[in-house]
Amino acid sequence: MTDDNKPQPSSGADDGLPGAVPDATPETATVDTRAAPSAANASAPALASGSFSARHEALLTEFAVEYLRDRRSDRRWRSFFRLAWLLFLVVVAWTLFEQYRHVAPPNTPHTAMVEVRGEIAEDSEASAELILSAVRSAFEDNSAQAIVLRINSPGGSPVQAGIVYDEIKRLKAKHGKKVYAVVEEICASGAYYIAASADEIYVDKASVVGSIGVLMDGFGFTGLMDKLGVERRLLTAGENKGMLDPFSPLSAKQRGYAQSMLDQIHRQFIAVVREGRGKRLKETPEIFSGLFWNGEEAVKLGLADDFGSIDYVAREIIKAEDVVDYTPRDNVAERLAKRFGAAMGAGAVKAMRNLSAIH
Repeated sequence: MTDDNKPQPSSGADDGLPGAVPDATPETATVDTRAAPSAANASAPALASGSFSARHEALLTEFAVEYLRDRRSDRRWRSFFRLAWLLFLVVVAWTLFEQYRHVAPPNTPHTAMVEVRGEIAEDSEASAELILSAVRSAFEDNSAQAIVLRINSPGGSPVQAGIVYDEIKRLKAKHGKKVYAVVEEICASGAYYIAASADEIYVDKASVVGSIGVLMDGFGFTGLMDKLGVERRLLTAGENKGMLDPFSPLSAKQRGYAQSMLDQIHRQFIAVVREGRGKRLKETPEIFSGLFWNGEEAVKLGLADDFGSIDYVAREIIKAEDVVDYTPRDNVAERLAKRFGAAMGAGAVKAMRNLSAIH
């Protein structure tokens, strides 16, 4: 056989069979492989720049949102304070209008009522100033047939009670009108001092009446200070200037002086009760001892005249069933003004603190 019949090597390109990769292919692959890192390196700054821009945009958006929220909050607060000041001015104007508006008293016959309620003291609702302003108005009103003191008080200052007592006696003599006292729950001590100025006293069977006495109370801490080793250093100019100081001992001389003062005020109280009640009073050893009684016993002892409410006295005794309250009171506008003013003051302080914290 000749060599022509031997099989010849073939690259496989013509018959479609897989063969070796041409020389150009490795060179191309090598070039592409080397170029890939260069492309990645070139795109890294672009990606970093895009990420920075996205973060910057997000920060700007957040800042804008917060700024708009603060602006809206500021507008709301400004609107609130403007409205609050407007309401405040309206309330003040209403208060002034109510205070100075002339209210004509009723021109029909009626019973004038004045309340004596709570502790009798200078700064209380039962101060001599407030009680007497109402009492004078009632005496000066020709339509008021008589004055009724509606009492519900445990007592208080003998000075305030004495001022009311003396002035009521003077007004009674001047205007010729009668005064009645009607006791609700309690009429004790200084309250009974005032009630003694009335022509007649009416109570409920269970009312508490009496306590005709005077007291002065306090505390002494000298023994406790000795146990604790505490020294009281009190310098005075005057032997008795530090009298009744709770941190200093009370001498027998000072105690006697205080007791004599209380006894003198007690004698004044007794004289007022005797003057007001006259022969109706059935004196016993206990009547001026500071004891108190219920209404039923008070009538028996002559501390009160009879049982009855204010309606009963107005209808059956005074014969003027219509009861008009002369007691001075804070009107609604005044109470609102006080509360609103306090609220506005607190809001202003809070706002100033917030501004200080911001700056």
